[in-house]
Amino acid sequence: MKQSQLLAVTLRESPGDAEAASHRLLLRAGYIRQLAAGIYTYLPLGRIVLRKLEQMIREEMDRSGAQEVLLPAIQPAELWQESGRYEMYGRELIRLQDRHKRDFVLGPTHEEVITDLVRSEIGSYRQLPVILYQIQTKFRDERRPRSGLLRGREFLMKDAYSFAIDEATMQQSYKIMYDAYHHIFERCGLDFRAVEADAGSIGGQGNTHEFMVMTDAGEDTIAVCSYCGYAANLEKAESAASSFIPVSIRNEADEKVLSAEAAAFPTMMDIPATDSATGVIGITEETDSTDHVQPEKVHTPGLRTIAQLTEALSITPDRIIKTVIFLVDSQPIAVLIRGDEEINEIKVRNYLQVDELVMADADTVQRVTGAPVGFAGPYALASTELVCLADYSILALKDAIAGGNEEDYHYLHVNVQRDLVLRHIGDFRNVRAGDSCPRCQDGHIHFQRGIEVGHVFQLGDKYSAAMNATYTDSSGQDQPIQMGCYGIGVSRLVAAIVEQHHDEQGICWPASIAPYQVHLIPVSVRDEQQMSTALELYKKLTDAHCEVLLDDRNERAGVKFKDSDLIGIPIRLVIGKGAAAGEVEYVERSTGIRELLTTEQAIRCILTAAIIE
Repeated sequence: MKQSQLLAVTLRESPGDAEAASHRLLLRAGYIRQLAAGIYTYLPLGRIVLRKLEQMIREEMDRSGAQEVLLPAIQPAELWQESGRYEMYGRELIRLQDRHKRDFVLGPTHEEVITDLVRSEIGSYRQLPVILYQIQTKFRDERRPRSGLLRGREFLMKDAYSFAIDEATMQQSYKIMYDAYHHIFERCGLDFRAVEADAGSIGGQGNTHEFMVMTDAGEDTIAVCSYCGYAANLEKAESAASSFIPVSIRNEADEKVLSAEAAAFPTMMDIPATDSATGVIGITEETDSTDHVQPEKVHTPGLRTIAQLTEALSITPDRIIKTVIFLVDSQPIAVLIRGDEEINEIKVRNYLQVDELVMADADTVQRVTGAPVGFAGPYALASTELVCLADYSILALKDAIAGGNEEDYHYLHVNVQRDLVLRHIGDFRNVRAGDSCPRCQDGHIHFQRGIEVGHVFQLGDKYSAAMNATYTDSSGQDQPIQMGCYGIGVSRLVAAIVEQHHDEQGICWPASIAPYQVHLIPVSVRDEQQMSTALELYKKLTDAHCEVLLDDRNERAGVKFKDSDLIGIPIRLVIGKGAAAGEVEYVERSTGIRELLTTEQAIRCILTAAIIE
């Protein structure tokens, strides 16, 4: 391609609203242009990169045994109503009507459509397992689209769906896709890792993993163990329960008690050794000076916040029991957590097995607790019918401070094991840096930032049961198909690669997905020798199936070099004064290595390099 004919206008200045490096550079280098908030046009350079990623993904999907389909972007609303997601998905779902007033949606994902297809095409166990995939534009009405291609309202996605006769076979398909994703991201030249994650609005019954590109620009926080391979999104990251549960409880408690995930709301989670008459946890252990001090209700005028309490009472936040009231399907619940910890609402929602959890308004707090916001406490609430979820972090507290459920009052000297009825105990907090690893116990948690570029789910029968997608087994009985789904944000992947592969001058594309492999730059197009050499190199390289961009523009050398750095093609050949002697300058964009070579040496170096697949 001759650059004088390429639609790629570079910008000297970064757009004012572009914060992410990938957003700035893709705009400046002429890869994309914004049409509206979260909606972008791909110029020729951007389309080439996108097409290469699509091809790479297709190769790995086909190699895995998956089959490509193309599903409609416009979907009947009744399919979403049938699955139960039409209202649950929220305002990100773009809804519309046709001229006949029939309801449709613009597909943000395709679980409903693919399930509808499979239930009409597959009837026997002999047709399973099967994996189907597509690469298609998706639509989500993001409340705040930002960071260019990293969070848009229209984006390109590869979504795959597996269908199997049982859970074991579904997990085999999951492993196939999990491995294929590793191959794809390795070929992209990315530093990434698969982390445990929450299923979100997609849902499902088994494991789910996000594939995270590691970069400080990422909007996701990842909890990583310093010793073992444990890694999880902050939404999913587990706390090491043993860090909080007293030894006597740990030794006696059933494993199910120590796992919030094993309990289904509203099943009781009673710890063994609970006094049957009072329902209060009672265990035998060594006493200290606070064990016989009874709770005392004291006047605390105006002390509503953790900060105000700690300052006024000269205590640390870890001695406070924080009581937060939420609404679940219009019903109030309470979550108890230590004052220095933060509630993880997704863990609470998953424990209760509900789709929505909202903070209670001030009137609800007043009605439930008898006090305005800031004075709720567990001392009385835990013995009522109100469901109280207690985080592990409060279990060892013996001289704690808690709200008095009366305006301007708190309780002092609360002993959790002695004074509180705790029937729902689990992990409801965000992990913190320095926490013990929940898996190996030898390492400690530290945080990294990442960009999610892929997500794999074990759906089980979530959609097949709701939509009656069944197969006939070997005995003639109908069984729900077991499903998995697997997504890659293709356009987001473009931005994630740039976030990891750039410098102050511009983009440094990995060779596998660069728009061109070689950038030929004659210093002066008016110099006949330079242009003759450049055209000769262009012909030989293109004849050898090398992708070459020839900068034949009548521009100053400095402008050409700046544009070349900005565009980020892996290898640059500069044809200058040495052309008369048959020499060119060979430059590697990512390393900055420069070498003076003969034209033949340069051609051999390019054609034998790893960039040619």
